[in-house]
Parts: sequence; C-alpha cells; structure tokens
Amino acid sequence: MLTSAARSRLGKLALVAAIASALPFVMAKSLLTAPLPNVVELRDMTWVEARSALQAGYTTVIVPTGGIEQNGPHMILGKHDYIVGQAAVRIAKDVGQTLVAPVVSYVPQGDYDPPAGHLRFPGTLGLPEPVFAGVLEGIARSLKAGGFKTICFIGDHGASQGVQAGVAARLSKDWAKDGIRVVQIDAYYDDKAQIKRLLAEGQTLETIGQHASIIDTSELLSVNPKGVDLSRYRKVTMGLEPTGVSGDPSVATPERGSSLLDMRIAAAAAQIKALSATH
Repeated sequence: MLTSAARSRLGKLALVAAIASALPFVMAKSLLTAPLPNVVELRDMTWVEARSALQAGYTTVIVPTGGIEQNGPHMILGKHDYIVGQAAVRIAKDVGQTLVAPVVSYVPQGDYDPPAGHLRFPGTLGLPEPVFAGVLEGIARSLKAGGFKTICFIGDHGASQGVQAGVAARLSKDWAKDGIRVVQIDAYYDDKAQIKRLLAEGQTLETIGQHASIIDTSELLSVNPKGVDLSRYRKVTMGLEPTGVSGDPSVATPERGSSLLDMRIAAAAAQIKALSATH
C-alpha cells in the first residue's frame, strides 16, 4: 500500500507527464503561422490557414447541402452537389470574409420501404430527417468549436429546407448567449424570380416543371456540362416507365443556367450581408 508521500510523488509525476505531452501542441499553436489562404473552401486549407482566416475576420461559414438523387435519364445523380458547391464559393466571395465547408451530399429523400419519391430510382441515396438533422448539428458544433460565429445553411434540395431551418433556429436560440448564429439561407432556394423570368420568356408552368427540367438542367450545364446529355432525354419514348422528369429540359442551355444561377447567388449573398446589420 502506497504511503501518502508516495502517492503525492506519483501525482506530481503524472502532472509533469501531462504537461510535457501537451507542451508541443501548445507551442505549435502559438508558433505555427500561415499566410491568409487564397481559397475559401475549408477542404483546401491546412488548420493553420483556417486559423489565420479566422483571425483575419473570416468568422462566417457556409454549409452547402446537395443530394445524390435521380435527375432523369439525361443528368447525373450528383447535380445538386455540383450546383450548390460552386454557388457557395461564389456567394462566399461576394459576401467577403466568408469560408465554405464541404458539401453535405446525404440528405432526406423519402421513404425506403416501400421506396417513394426519388428512392424509386436506383442510385438515389437518402437519410432519415432526424439523421440529417444530427449531421447538421454535428457540423455546426464543430464549426462553433473552431471559432466561427455565423454558420449559414444553404440547400439545393427541397426536402432539406425544413430540416435545416429547424436545426438553425434551435441552435441559434441555444447559442445566443455565446454570440453564435446559425441561419437557414432560404433566399437561395426561392425560385419565384426564376419562374417569373422563364414565364416572361415564353415558357409555361408545365414546361418549367418541378424537377430535372429547365432550371436544374440549365444550371448544371453552366457549372458542369459533362453532367448533362440531352440526347438521352430526346431519345426517351413515352411508355409505362417513369423518366424522373417534371417539365421539359430540352430547352435548357448553359447561358440560361448561368443567368438563373446568378439570381440565386445574388439573393443568398444579400441575405447573408443583411445579417451583419442585425447583429
């Protein structure tokens, strides 16, 4: 049985060992430096560069969410990821002092058994809403721990919007005392202005549709033209098998997509900029 003196010596040795093991990390944090990175995407930075950006005032971060889902026979499954990934970078640069987290690809897509919605089509990958909410919360908590003050959810997929809004509202309430805001940037997904423009150009609500049609296809053509092959859609013959398309994507063009995406990017950037006026 150890005497009190022996226990005291062991305690002191353990404390010294703990300090010694932590010292290199503490010194690294104080001595390592890096210039401000010339990119805004966290995945392309070292942790030292991320710290430099935070110290320079880059305390706003965008969390883009996409989705892996069927987009008709003419468009790749990763449509949402490509569009929101590039849009988020442009939004961050427009807002200024803003960074971008990696795109969240796995989002709610409906029921599994029996498969419903997009999950009726092979290749679609979905999460239950509570799981998606947990993923968002984990990302937000990580960013908060890293020093970010304003966390912005931007989603390119309809079923993600409500979950994102709920998580953002709850975390903002919980973290208000810490000066941390989590915000759902709903202006990005609001397509009323896009539809109004297309109607003015002679399209109809039927041709505009709701999925994998003019807007989606045009936007992907503008950011990743290799992801679209309209000849595959034109070859589709009417039959019993659903195509996964609502509307008419055959009139989609890269130019139209660039213009439509510009509208969403401007709206989202304006909403984020307005946050500073209310903080």
